[in-house]
Amino acid sequence: MSHQTAPKDLSLKWLELFQVCARKGSLRAAAAETGLTVSTVSHHLRSLEGHLGVELFNHSRRPMVLTPKGQVFLRNIDDALFSIRKAKAEASAGSISGASYLRLGTIEDFDSDIIPELAVFLSAQMPYCDFLYHTDSSHSIIEMLRNRQLDLGITSNPTERLRDLQDRPLLRDPFVVVLPVGNEQSLSDIAEGRTKLPFLRFSSNLIIARQIESQLRRLGMSLTHRFECGNNQTLMAMVAAGAGWTITTPLLFSRARRFHSRLRMHRFPGKSFARTLAIVTTPDCSRSLIDLVDSKVRTLINTHAISPFHRSSPWLVDSFKLIT
Repeated sequence: MSHQTAPKDLSLKWLELFQVCARKGSLRAAAAETGLTVSTVSHHLRSLEGHLGVELFNHSRRPMVLTPKGQVFLRNIDDALFSIRKAKAEASAGSISGASYLRLGTIEDFDSDIIPELAVFLSAQMPYCDFLYHTDSSHSIIEMLRNRQLDLGITSNPTERLRDLQDRPLLRDPFVVVLPVGNEQSLSDIAEGRTKLPFLRFSSNLIIARQIESQLRRLGMSLTHRFECGNNQTLMAMVAAGAGWTITTPLLFSRARRFHSRLRMHRFPGKSFARTLAIVTTPDCSRSLIDLVDSKVRTLINTHAISPFHRSSPWLVDSFKLIT
C-alpha cells in the first residue's frame, strides 16, 4: 500500500476509533456510535495504518475484516486502552462535582420512587454534569454497557458471566407468590396446578421470566397459563381483578401500591429462590462515582421497599435484604 507521511506521534483517537471499527465491523456503525462522519472515521483509520505502515483491515471486504496483523494489534491495544481509561477515571475520581457527563440505565423496577430521587440527588452532587437516564430490560442495559452506550446500570444479574463488565451485588430480591384477596384455595394446590386459577407469567424474553421458569422446571412444576406480559403493573392489575395468580418479587410488588388492598403476597412454597440486583459498570467507570450511586441507592431501597415490608411481612426479613 502507499503510505502517508507518518506523523511523529501516535494518536489516542486513532486507537479508540480502530477499536470501535473492529467491534462494529462497519465505518457507518462506528461513525454513528462516535458522532463523527464516515469520512472522518475513515481518515483516522488510514492515518493509523499509514503511521504503522501496515493494513489493519481488509478494505475490500464487507463487513470490515481485520487482517492477521490487525488482529494482533487489536489484542495488544485492548489492554492498553483499558488502562488509559481506568487511569483517566481514577484521576477524576476525587472531583465528582466536576464530572461533565453520566449515562445511567436502570430496569423499570426502580422508576417510580428510587430513580427520581437518585436523579435529584446526583444533580445536586454533580452540578456541571449532563445526565442521560435510560429505562430498559436488564438484557438491553447490559448490551448498552458492553457497547459503551451507558456508563452505569442497575440491573438484574444474568446467570451468565458478565465478562468485560464489573458488577457490585446490591439486593437479594426473593420470588414470592401473589394471589387475589379472598382466594380460598391452598397455596400448594395453586402453585402445583391443582386449581382452575391460571398462572399469569412474565414475558419469556425477560431475565426474570427465565429465572422463574428454570426454578419451576427444577421443582418439576408444569403450570398452564393463558396470559404473558412484560409489565409487572399489568400482571398485578390482572391478579387484583381475580384473573389469576403470579410469581413476582417484593421489590416489584412494592411498585403496585394501588392494587395492594386486593392482593396477598405469600412465601414461595417449597425451595426458595431469589434474583440478585446489581450495579453493573464499564471497567473505566470512576470508583468514587460507583460508591456514590451505590450508597444512595441502598438508602432509597431500604426506605421505600425493605423497611416497609419487614414491618408488614416479617417473614421477608431473612430473604429480602441488601447484599453487603
